[in-house]
Amino acid sequence: MRDWSLRLGDPLYLSLAADARLCKPDYLNDHIWEVELGAGDPAFVSLYTTFGLRARSMRLYLRFTENNTSVTDPNTFIVKPTLRRYYPNFLTLDFVPLENLHVTTEYWVPESHAVAGRIIFTNKSNAIRQIKLELCAALSPLDGQSIIPTQQQLVNILAGQTSGIAPVVFMTGGPKHGPGPQPSLLLELELGPGSTRQISFAEAALDTVAQSFELARRSAARPWEAERARIEMLDASQVLDIRTGDPDWDAALAFSQKAAHGLFFSGSEQLPNPSFVNARHIDNGFSRKGDGADYPPSWNGQSPLESYYISSILHGAPQVTKNLILNFLSTQNEDGEVDGKPGISGQRGKLIAAPLLASLAWRYYQTTQDDAFLAEVFPKLIKFFWAWFSSTHDRNRDGAPEWDHILQTGFDDNPIFDVWNPWSQGLDISLVHSPSLEAMLYREARSIVQIARKLGKHEEETMLVQSQAESLKNSLAASWNANQSFYSYRDRETGLVSTGKVIAKKRGDGNLRPKVEFERGVRLLIEIQTKNPAARRPEVEISEYFTKSKGEVETILGHQFQWRTGGLVATTQKLFTRVGRIGITGLDEKDKVIVKLIDTTGEDITLALPLWAGIPEAQQANALIGRNISTADRFDRPFGFPSLAVSPDPEADAVSMSVTFPWNQLIGEGLLIYGFRAEATRLTVHLMSAVIQNLKQNRSFYQRYHAEKGTGIGERNSLQGFAPVGLFMQALGVTILSSTKVKLEGRNLFPWPVTIKYKGITIVRGLEQTVVTFLNGESVIVKEEQACIVEM
Repeated sequence: MRDWSLRLGDPLYLSLAADARLCKPDYLNDHIWEVELGAGDPAFVSLYTTFGLRARSMRLYLRFTENNTSVTDPNTFIVKPTLRRYYPNFLTLDFVPLENLHVTTEYWVPESHAVAGRIIFTNKSNAIRQIKLELCAALSPLDGQSIIPTQQQLVNILAGQTSGIAPVVFMTGGPKHGPGPQPSLLLELELGPGSTRQISFAEAALDTVAQSFELARRSAARPWEAERARIEMLDASQVLDIRTGDPDWDAALAFSQKAAHGLFFSGSEQLPNPSFVNARHIDNGFSRKGDGADYPPSWNGQSPLESYYISSILHGAPQVTKNLILNFLSTQNEDGEVDGKPGISGQRGKLIAAPLLASLAWRYYQTTQDDAFLAEVFPKLIKFFWAWFSSTHDRNRDGAPEWDHILQTGFDDNPIFDVWNPWSQGLDISLVHSPSLEAMLYREARSIVQIARKLGKHEEETMLVQSQAESLKNSLAASWNANQSFYSYRDRETGLVSTGKVIAKKRGDGNLRPKVEFERGVRLLIEIQTKNPAARRPEVEISEYFTKSKGEVETILGHQFQWRTGGLVATTQKLFTRVGRIGITGLDEKDKVIVKLIDTTGEDITLALPLWAGIPEAQQANALIGRNISTADRFDRPFGFPSLAVSPDPEADAVSMSVTFPWNQLIGEGLLIYGFRAEATRLTVHLMSAVIQNLKQNRSFYQRYHAEKGTGIGERNSLQGFAPVGLFMQALGVTILSSTKVKLEGRNLFPWPVTIKYKGITIVRGLEQTVVTFLNGESVIVKEEQACIVEM
C-alpha cells in the first residue's frame, strides 16, 4: 500500500461516504462526511456533516490534555496532520499534538448511517504520561436538540435530535462525560515509555436514540484490522497506482480514481447494476419525499456522457463500464429507444440517450475481450442505433437526426439553445443539425460494424449501418465552415447557417409590418420581454403578406412558448421567404416583442466532436486543430478548452470560459486519433493544473473550471471535474489490458518518467524506453514508438 504525506497546502480531497463495493449504501438517506484539518474558525481536526441538510452542522473533534494544557487546533500541534492513506470510505491521519506523543487517527464510514474512528497513541518519550482524550461533539440542529451528555444502558454517550434523526456518539474504554465547553466523552490514559494505546468511537444517526446507540456500538466493535485490509485489497485490485515525477499529479490522479469509486450506489429493482451520482458531499444524500423524486440533477440518474467520463477515469475497473451499459439497455423499449438518464430509484430522463453506448461497449471489449457480453448487447445496440433514425428524431427523414432537448447534449448552458440565462437565444434545438450528434452517431455506426465483424456477423447486417454512416458524414461535410476551419450548426430544412438579425419589435398587442424578403426561407425567433412573473402566454400570427389569404401563415399558440429569463421565447416551425405581417395578442402594454432571424453562428467546443469520430480528412483536421483548438484566442487556454470560442455577453464569462472535462476528454481523444500526441499531452497538463489548484486551495473538485483563472465553477466534488485519468493514460500511450497484457504506443511526452502499478504488473514509461515487469519477474523493454502488445 502506498503511504502519502499530504498536508494543508498540498492537493487534498477529504470526503468520506459508504462504499457500494463493501456495503449497500442508502440512496435515500446517505450520511456523507468531510474531514477538516484546521481550516475553520475555531480550527480542529474534525469530522463534519449536515446529514444531507438535515442539520446546519454536526462536528466530531478531538481534544488532548496533559498537565492542564489542552490542544485542539492542529495549527498549534508539534507536528501538523498529514494524510497517509485515503480510500472512498476510509482515511488515515498522522500528527503529534503534544511533545513526543504520536497520534494516528483513522476515520471510516462503514455504512450510510454511521461513521467510526480509531485513535492510536504512541508515547515516544521515556516517561510515564497521563493524557486526557476528549471526543467532543457539536450539533447545530435545524429543529430538535443540540448534543447533550446522557446515558444509554448505563453507558455514557452523547445524543441529540435534528430533523427526525437522533445522532448518538459512543466511545470504547468506559469514558466519562467531559467538563469542557462542548459536550464530550473523556478518557484518562496512562501511557508508559514507548507504549501504544488505541481507542475506538462511532457516531450513528437513526430514528431514535436507542437505535442509534445500538448501531454506534456495533460499528465501534467491528474488527478494524480485517475491515481495513479488505478495503486496501479492493483498492489495489481496482485503482492504478500512478507515480509521476510530480507528487501533486500523483495525489490528484489517485484522489480522482478513489472519489469516482465513491460515487456509486448498489443496483436496485429499478436499475439492475451499480450506478453513480455526480457529486457526493455533505449536503447530499437525503430525499425528503423518501423516493428520490426530489433529488437534484446530480443525483437523479446516469447520463451517457458522464458514464463515458467515469469509465475513462476508472481505467482499473472495466466492469464499471459493463454495468453502466447494461443499466442503460435495461430501459430499452420496443422501439429500441434507451432512456437518457435512468436513476437508482426508478427516475427516468424521458429523452432518448445520447448515442455513446456502442462506443462504450467497444472500448470495454478492447480491454476485456468479453465475447459473451458483446454477443448479449449487439442486437440491442443495433436497435438503439436505428431508433435515432425514426421520424421522432429525424424529423425530415434526411438521414441526419436532431437532438430533442438541450439536456441530451451535455452542454446545458449552450447560449444558442439555453433559456435560463438572459444572454441566451432559446432556439428550439430540434430545428437544427448538430455536428455533435451526427459525430456521435457516426462513431456508433463504426463501433457497431467493428462489433459485428468481431462476432462474425454477416456483411448484410452492417451494410445499412455503413450506408447510414455515409449519410451522416455527408451532412457533417455540409456543416464544415472553410473560412473558420470549424463545424457549424445548420437549419434542419435549409441546411444553411443563419445569422441573427432583428426584423421587427414593438410593445404590447397589435400588428407589425416588417415587409422583409429573403432569397432563401428563414426561420424566425419570437422573443417576449416582460417584467411580470405572472405574464400570460401570448398568441402570435406570422404571415408572408399583410392579408391572410395569400402565402404562408403560421400561428404560434401560447403553449408553444418557453419560459426564459426575462420573458418567453418561441421558434417558428415554418420557413419564410418574406414577412408582411406579425399579429400579437395576449400581451400587457409594457411587454416588448422582438422578432428576429435565428442565429446559428455561435461556436462551442461540441462542434469539434467530429475529430473524436475520425470524420475530417487529414487536411481539414490539421486546419481545425491549428486554427481553433491550438489557438490562444480561440480554445487553447491555460486550464483547458473553454465551452465557447467567443463570449456572447460580458456577463456570460462563467459559461463561456467554463472548462467541462468530459468534453475536453473527447476532444483530447480526437487529437490522439489524428496523431497530435503533443497537443493531447499539453491539454492534459492544462486540465491537471486546474484540478491541482482547487485541491490545494479548496480541497475540492468542481463541476467546471475557469479556462483563464483555473477557479472552480459550479457544484463541489462533481464527477465532471475529476482529474482526467483516462486522457492521461491515452496521452502517455499505455493501455493495461490485463495483469499479463499491456498495449504501448507513441512516446512519453510528459517531462518525467511515469511508473504504473496494477495487479502485480509494473510499467515504467521512460522518455526513451518502456520497461514492463510482470508478476513472475519477467521484464520486457520496448523502445519503438509503433503500437505494440506486450504480453507475459
